[in-house]
Amino acid sequence: MRWRRWAPSAFPIPKGGFNQRGIDYYVERARGGTALIITGVTFVDNQVEKHAMPSVPCPTHNGIHFVRTARELTERIHSYDARIFLQMSAGGRVTIPTNLGDHPPVAPSPIPHRWLNKTCRALSKEEIRHIVRMFGIGAVNAKRAGFDGVEIHAVHEGYLLDQFAISFFNRRTDEYGGSLENRLRFAREVVEEIKERCGDDFPVALRYSVKSFIKDWREGGLPGETFDEKGRDVEEGIEAAKLLVSYGYDALDVDVGSYDAWWWSHPPMYMPKGLYIPYAKRVKETVDVPVICAGRMDNPDLALDALVSGACDIIGLGRPLLADLEYVNKLRAGKRELIRPCLSCHEGCMGRIQEYSSLGCAVNPAACREREARLTPALQPKKVMIIGGGVAGCEAARVLKLRGHEPVLYEKGDRLGGNLLAGGVPDFKEDDRALAAWYENVLRDLQVRIKLNTPVTADMVREENPDAVIVATGSIPKRIPLGDGNNTFTATEVLLGEKTAGERTVVVGGGLVGCELALWLAKKGKQVTLVEEMDELLAANGPLCHANSDMLKALIPHYGIKVLTSTKVIRATEKGVLVHADGEETEIEADTVVLAIGFDPDKTLYDELKHDFANIHRIGDSRRVANIMYAIWDAYEVASSL
Repeated sequence: MRWRRWAPSAFPIPKGGFNQRGIDYYVERARGGTALIITGVTFVDNQVEKHAMPSVPCPTHNGIHFVRTARELTERIHSYDARIFLQMSAGGRVTIPTNLGDHPPVAPSPIPHRWLNKTCRALSKEEIRHIVRMFGIGAVNAKRAGFDGVEIHAVHEGYLLDQFAISFFNRRTDEYGGSLENRLRFAREVVEEIKERCGDDFPVALRYSVKSFIKDWREGGLPGETFDEKGRDVEEGIEAAKLLVSYGYDALDVDVGSYDAWWWSHPPMYMPKGLYIPYAKRVKETVDVPVICAGRMDNPDLALDALVSGACDIIGLGRPLLADLEYVNKLRAGKRELIRPCLSCHEGCMGRIQEYSSLGCAVNPAACREREARLTPALQPKKVMIIGGGVAGCEAARVLKLRGHEPVLYEKGDRLGGNLLAGGVPDFKEDDRALAAWYENVLRDLQVRIKLNTPVTADMVREENPDAVIVATGSIPKRIPLGDGNNTFTATEVLLGEKTAGERTVVVGGGLVGCELALWLAKKGKQVTLVEEMDELLAANGPLCHANSDMLKALIPHYGIKVLTSTKVIRATEKGVLVHADGEETEIEADTVVLAIGFDPDKTLYDELKHDFANIHRIGDSRRVANIMYAIWDAYEVASSL
């Protein structure tokens, strides 16, 4: 008998189910005390609306494989006395292009796709009925797999059922268009199909957006802005909520927004905490089913007040559970100071999904790879000298101590936090400040030796002769010569209060630091001009989640900040600064010029020591200037393998 050599493609990876990473992720949140887990989105149909596989689980694509893998998930979660719902969805005009592949996008009517320069194809009535059946079959498979219920995703955020529900998207003249009841017919048929197949005792929740905040195609409204709502307004939203409950939905998971205004649906740090509470309260006063409220609800006092005041019945935590899987257990045990904060930065979650179809967390490097990134005890404890108390140095110290090493952290200043101390100054960066405080608290709890106000020299390191050295000396703000004027400062100096910005300030550099600095100064009443050499703002930053970058770009003109792109600063003058654009030089009157043109790695100490120690590592900004996420991830990678 001859053995045949099989190519790897001869045994394709099963598609449509949960992989081990997904199972581990949810189980760890159950172990961390979460009472009800609602999974990430799964698409129910792969015939009318094809999706690139494998992107997310699909309960109807390969039912046997889905039930087999999901059953392991639900049984393990139930071991911790937690419950789990499967979230099921259809995408329509907002389907992410990487999931869509080459397949044509669909919608209720021929309308523009949210991301692609394409017009969506209108669904036929038979295709609608097919998708309804797929929701029913998906729910049956979810029930077989041990899920405690399902959440329909939804009349929310501009997904397919929401497109049918909103007249701006729905131009149909059949029974699925026109009146509010007709536009909600799709959502009604979905819940009726599930109830018929699974029984009335199988809970069906609905992710529901009370208001859309749509100014126009791909254009959203800002908080406090007056505009003509093109989507669903609150009054219609309340009426729709009553109808949806009457159709059979057992709970409403409330938010606001749409992908055309998706800084509402995926709120960045520029949005207030608890932004959905007023909308959840309006719904709660209207319906007699449980109301869930998420949306930057990570502040325990804020969340408790929402429950006590009757604004909602259940608190939803999404990104905070990415950041800290033990959030609930720590809160229950009275250790809230040890809860690792979410930054609402979207760098590790939505930004990576958007660019790489991959999920993680900026402040929690082990998120979504809990098994692979699990810390192991050190076989031989080492004395490790860490130079620099920014996020990279702090994370390295935390991980090393957890593994049994003996790290000693040296910081030349009087506080830990590094660039968080300056970056956290604006009012909308409170979670940056919280992250610095968290590192102080957790390192104290772990009894890590910390030496503040201790500049480190190469000779000091040689004299200590540690088993390993980690250099996390950060970065230095870039400067450019602008002449002899004494009114030119760096963003760091202004943010830390070492220098004062005048009433008329020119900010040089339209990256993330420059834009956030300009916004902060404008909110303080300063007259700000933002000068950027490239042809658009935030061009050199990335991958930034569009919810963050689009909102920041919209806030700049909203607060009256003048923007000059494709413009180069020449020199400071007695009146302000001279700039060059379109072949002409222009003088901008200003009291202060603030440089936000980036940072250079501080690698001086590393270069002095790199030939003296075999086990020496350079991490964070001192290796490559990036962002908080990569500084923390650098540190975790190095410290977890030392």
